[in-house]
Amino acid sequence: MAWYDSAVFYHIYPLGLCGCPHENHGEEGHHFGKLKAWADHARKLGCTAIYIGPLFESEGHGYETTDYRKVDRRLGTNGEFKNYVSYCHSIGLHVIVDGVFNHTGRSFFAFQDLKEHRENSRYKDWYCNVNFYGNNEYNDGFSYDNWGGYNLLVKLNQWNPEVQNYLFDSVRFWVSEFDIDGIRLDAADVLDHNFMRQLRKLTDSLKPEFWLMGEVIHGDYSRWANNEMLHSVTNYELHKGLYSGHNDHNYFEIAHSVRRLLGICGNTPLYTFVDNHDVERLATKLNNKAHLRPVMILNYTLPGIPSLYYGTEFGIEGKKEWGSDWSLRPCLELSDYRDAYEDNELTHLIVQLGRCKQLYPELTYGEYRELYLQNRQYAFARVLNGRAVIAALNNDDRYAVISIPLPIAATRATDILIDAGENEQDPLAEQAENEHREAEKAKKLQFMAADIRTALQRLQSAADTLTGSGEDTCTIEQLHSDADGLISLIDGYAREFRMPLAMQAPPREIEGPELHLQDGRLEVQLPANHGTLIYVE
Repeated sequence: MAWYDSAVFYHIYPLGLCGCPHENHGEEGHHFGKLKAWADHARKLGCTAIYIGPLFESEGHGYETTDYRKVDRRLGTNGEFKNYVSYCHSIGLHVIVDGVFNHTGRSFFAFQDLKEHRENSRYKDWYCNVNFYGNNEYNDGFSYDNWGGYNLLVKLNQWNPEVQNYLFDSVRFWVSEFDIDGIRLDAADVLDHNFMRQLRKLTDSLKPEFWLMGEVIHGDYSRWANNEMLHSVTNYELHKGLYSGHNDHNYFEIAHSVRRLLGICGNTPLYTFVDNHDVERLATKLNNKAHLRPVMILNYTLPGIPSLYYGTEFGIEGKKEWGSDWSLRPCLELSDYRDAYEDNELTHLIVQLGRCKQLYPELTYGEYRELYLQNRQYAFARVLNGRAVIAALNNDDRYAVISIPLPIAATRATDILIDAGENEQDPLAEQAENEHREAEKAKKLQFMAADIRTALQRLQSAADTLTGSGEDTCTIEQLHSDADGLISLIDGYAREFRMPLAMQAPPREIEGPELHLQDGRLEVQLPANHGTLIYVE
């Protein structure tokens, strides 16, 4: 499987996070040191990839590109970004960037030449529907196609081979110079499909497992996400259901979207999110902040590639103001949230979910099975190789008891969000922790072997006595007793070593669900506005 199949993304809008000027007047900034600290933070949350963008030189918000081969001077230099990518790789993070290929800014060299030379410009065919009999609010003396009705975003002619070659050369530069791992295609829903097919062929040849993800709002996502074009697209349909399904106490909306999208896209994982740089923050959209927990559990456990927009892990709010998106893209300082890992329940939950995503492959590769569905309660399983993780959720303001049919024949059920433990929060220490566990396991195995050897010696001694002295009731009883003891000893060790590592940690002392397993069903008592994950085997 490719790295992106099991990825958890951390999404950064760098111009906002770093507090850069909203307009580019030439001021130079050097913010990649701060961005490295946020990369460390993302890793601590359990994320395995960074989506950072927009990144390249632009006039304002970043999507009106003026130079595809130069990092925005408000953020830093090409060398600083190259060092940043290398640092991310060193701590186990892949890096993808925004590719804004549908349009350029008005300061882009080709558009500047068009303004100067008009009909005689060699770049007049680089843009769509340039009309020298028209005009616009900038009084250019000509009109042209744009994105979204905004003439500051001038639509490129992706059918023009010169435009294609220029953009493809830019991608080659990004890979060779910065060693990026993928591209998020801005406005992919209006990009030419053949352009994306050619881009896929190019990137497949440039770097193994290079990931292409597209911004698509509506429609049949499989038109873009398929073996010929993109690996994934943004799942706006599920994004809408995640908050409105809780505001309306309607889990049917979410379950319907999941079934529909699986039917359309099959095993193609979509990019799931609860908010981003274009939509209002989850904590703002939810009528009840207690629903942050079940929504975030769904984001991490439903089929797809989960992502987390910077600041959402702290529960910050953000609402569009006067048509501006800058309130959704705030400047934040990690020092203001230094206690969040201990004191913020949402932050702690996200750390736990990140850990579960790493420890339980069922949450990535497992088959989705819907188990229980009512307006206010929902349960489903991710099933893989005879094991399963069940997500159980309650959006009601009252306690709920639900009886769930087991997706597999199981004898044990464990709440892994409670039992994940608090001492496993830093994924950077995972290797050392695993080595320590393996050493402890080796010691236990040595003791186990010694115990079994002693028990076998006692059995052999009893058998020798029985053989040498004829039938003796006391000796036979002792033999049975020793045999039963050996069986109990082996069973005890077997139970211990079948138990997943994550379940050996002591449970947190918080109020949580109660589980009862009987007759092929699992009864879950869920607190109000709660959700949890249950491992069954």
